[in-house]
Amino acid sequence: MNFAKRPNWDRVLTDIADYVQGYEIKSDLAYETARNCLIDTLGCGLEALEYPACTKLLGPIVHGTMCPNGAKVPGTQFQLDPVQAAFDIGTMIRWLDFNDTWLAAEWGHPSDNLGGILAIADWLSRNAVATGKKPLTMRDVLTSMIKAHEIQGCIALENAFNKVGLDHVVLVKVASTAVVAQMLGLSREEILSAVSLAWVDGQPLRIYRQAPNTGSRKSWAAGDATSRAVRLALMAKTGEMGYPSALTEKTWGFYDVLFKGNSFKLRRPYGSYVMENVLFKISYPAEFHAQTAVEAAMILHATLKKIGKSAEDIKRITIRTHEACIRIIDKRGPLSNPADRDHCIQYMVSVPLLYGHLTANDYEEDAAADPRIDVLRDKIKCVEDPGFTNDYHDPEKRSISNALSVEMNTGELLEEVVVEYPIGHARRRKEGIPLLEAKFKTNLARRFPAKQQNVILDVSLDQVKLEAMPVNEYVDLYVI
Repeated sequence: MNFAKRPNWDRVLTDIADYVQGYEIKSDLAYETARNCLIDTLGCGLEALEYPACTKLLGPIVHGTMCPNGAKVPGTQFQLDPVQAAFDIGTMIRWLDFNDTWLAAEWGHPSDNLGGILAIADWLSRNAVATGKKPLTMRDVLTSMIKAHEIQGCIALENAFNKVGLDHVVLVKVASTAVVAQMLGLSREEILSAVSLAWVDGQPLRIYRQAPNTGSRKSWAAGDATSRAVRLALMAKTGEMGYPSALTEKTWGFYDVLFKGNSFKLRRPYGSYVMENVLFKISYPAEFHAQTAVEAAMILHATLKKIGKSAEDIKRITIRTHEACIRIIDKRGPLSNPADRDHCIQYMVSVPLLYGHLTANDYEEDAAADPRIDVLRDKIKCVEDPGFTNDYHDPEKRSISNALSVEMNTGELLEEVVVEYPIGHARRRKEGIPLLEAKFKTNLARRFPAKQQNVILDVSLDQVKLEAMPVNEYVDLYVI
């Protein structure tokens, strides 16, 4: 008979728990970036509300269900339990692939965690006010955002979940679970239990992001992950047990079952690095590995116009790029839906070359019906530049380089256009933040009358005002 001794908690779990419970964020840059991340992320959600494919998924699971003191969903009239509110907010945020991005061995969108963070913060605040207690402030939300970004981003730096067929939203679930557990006031042991439950949970296959199965689940997968995180944290709050060797247990743990027996490489301590260096999607709703390619295509569109030519005069296009781009979005053949198109670099380059713009509507069926797009797609070839790949992984550079070379039907070669850092990169903050604020103003105008827009802007663009504001009062500003 075998007698098993209960193992010690895995180091990965204790590092996460100790970070969310005890680490003090002292970086003003992190808080400033988090505020910009907050407004950009909410703005992306407001734009998504224009798309019925998104809004059909929102609201209570059972129609008519009421939740007193529930969390409100910005831009809507929904007030829901925090689990469903997290799904709704997370789904809105991610729907158009326009929120922030983190690129490393694994990629993802750390602001996806705002779904769970804002839902639980609003729910806790409304219940606190109802019982005569103090609500959380928006600084608490920003702190949780910084920590969720850090957990997701640091694990992603050297661990490629995509290479074992798993989707990156597993990291959204883990990061959201950790910070939500802390927001709920859980003890260290309870936080450890919650995070272990997130790793033990069934993990999503990446199939819905990859041809030939690319589909709309990629637009709500993060909402599902951050919602599940809230559920698991609430379960841990009841005293539900955890699993100390959830990662390392031989045969049955995450490493052996889902990570080919490899353990995580975690060489950077948790701090505020990820938020400070996060990538914003400012100009184009495009998969981030193509952002610089789209910028280059816009430059080439202007060049063609200047010399009296058009995209139809092009014989061939070569995209010099990095390995991750080729693996994820170098795609030929039919594209069956918007999710398929915004993960095809040839499509994302063809549209701006033809029209001089790339918007969310350019992925819809009517826009895609233009036969010139597919003709141009067939003329585009991607080749890896090892230097671009190395710079992509270099922590001092973290570039996302693309270079476009065009040969005309006449044989003329246009000068290659190289863009190393997209407008949303940390190296281009001074240039990018005014555009990010303009994007937020545009998205507010999609949903709210001018007076309400101005009230939101007055608080949202002022660091001190925003941080001091109770969460429930800030969310109320977004009620339609």
